[in-house]
Amino acid sequence: MSNTHGQPQDLQTPSLNATDSRREELATRLSAVKERITRATKEAGRTEEPTLIVVTKFFPPSDVAALYDLGVRNVGENREQEATPKAAALAEYAPDLRWHFIGQLQSNKVNRVVRYAQEIHSVDRASLVKALARAGQRRVDEGFEPLGCYVQVDVRKDQPDDGRGGVSINNAPELADSIAENPGLQLRGVMTVAPLDEAPEIAFQRIGELAHRIQETHPDASGISAGMSHDLEQAIFAGATHLRIGSDVLGSRSPVR
Repeated sequence: MSNTHGQPQDLQTPSLNATDSRREELATRLSAVKERITRATKEAGRTEEPTLIVVTKFFPPSDVAALYDLGVRNVGENREQEATPKAAALAEYAPDLRWHFIGQLQSNKVNRVVRYAQEIHSVDRASLVKALARAGQRRVDEGFEPLGCYVQVDVRKDQPDDGRGGVSINNAPELADSIAENPGLQLRGVMTVAPLDEAPEIAFQRIGELAHRIQETHPDASGISAGMSHDLEQAIFAGATHLRIGSDVLGSRSPVR
């Protein structure tokens, strides 16, 4: 679902034309990341590579357009206020681009996010499920697919009150149940970010075990959204189906805010 529904872009739409040097840079970086994914997939004994979601937060629509030209069809965004105009700018140029919202989502911003995002990776509380269920039902009523949802899980054994998103491992199955019972939503699986204070393979092992538990009740919820630029190999070995890669594709050039 696009927030422009295919309408022409207005005069305020930013340029979608990246420079030749930027296109070359993105092509080189994207190729290197894909090679890492292919190599890790083979080493893990897997036959199907995980889906690459390129996280484009802080980078301009022109970068997204260049990535689209390079074959990228899944992008991730963290902030509604940045993602909404960016998705609008790309709606006509890249109509089959799939948007994944991966940041913390406030309930009062749900209606704007679901105008363009097909997947929400950060569902971590019952109140958000309720808001998403209403918006998802409207999507279905308008003829669009249900809203894909991942339960965001904080896999740390101790969960300090530090504002980090994610439901506990023990409470995740109940939240998954609440997503699955809403016809406007489709439970895709689980999502996590590896903690900084332990080896990522340990954290990914926990999310993999949880994913299998949830699949016993919800067989179609096979998604595991895990792995970023620095730990994608460990995530692949643990069974990740979706990787969220930002800096290794887009680099560290000055972000556009």
